[in-house]
Amino acid sequence: MDIIWITTLVIAVIGVVVAAGLVFMGKKFAVEVDEREVAVREKLPGNNCGACGYAGCDALAGAISRGEAPVNACPVGGAPVAQAIGDIMGTTAGALERKTAFVACKGTCEVTKNQGNYIGVKDCRAAVLSGMNVTDCNYGCLGFGSCAEVCPEQAISIQNGVAVVNRNRCVSCGLCAKVCPRGLISLIPESRIVRVQCSNRDRGPQVKKVCAAGCIGCGLCAKQCESEAIEFDGTLARVNPEKCTLCGKCAAKCPVKVITPAG
Repeated sequence: MDIIWITTLVIAVIGVVVAAGLVFMGKKFAVEVDEREVAVREKLPGNNCGACGYAGCDALAGAISRGEAPVNACPVGGAPVAQAIGDIMGTTAGALERKTAFVACKGTCEVTKNQGNYIGVKDCRAAVLSGMNVTDCNYGCLGFGSCAEVCPEQAISIQNGVAVVNRNRCVSCGLCAKVCPRGLISLIPESRIVRVQCSNRDRGPQVKKVCAAGCIGCGLCAKQCESEAIEFDGTLARVNPEKCTLCGKCAAKCPVKVITPAG
């Protein structure tokens, strides 16, 4: 019995010594946490999407508290979160307009020609890597829904072969834009919805062969625009949101109706 008691006592003493050592080392090497960082982190939505350019909400909170990132750096939280963080940091958030994802393709099954049945992994990135095309257009949406799969808010759906964004559900995290292998998706200010819904940079006759809803570079939109907001990327029309007055004349005049109206 004495041996058992002695063994128990030794183990207990060792446990106390180890515990005391851990407490001492914890205090000695403890890293002080900025209270503002904790407060900022509580205001962030917690999506950890990386749309802000940081690894996640924890990293962004640390950057904001150190003054390395602006208080309105979180696109998902938008103006309300920016204002709350601005109050914590003692600074103004500034104007921050909500953004939504925009898909620059209108090539539905009715207006494009199908090359055949794609056999392979139903993933847009895999299809591009394989060199296979679903339609004759080398620039359009592949329609396999890689963007929809990564959307945390289920704001994207594939309708008639093309990705469609529900702007009311979109939180502008940008994950869809990152995953699209053809770069068709971008984040745009919600009020600047007038856009050319096409990415085909071929000349008009070639575009007509592959898509009835593709930009043919006719220039009629530019002639209608009094604010000179229509610019061209080669033969592909683009709308400069800084100049656009949302008059809608370009969309009304477009012969292929590939410009989204202002309404």
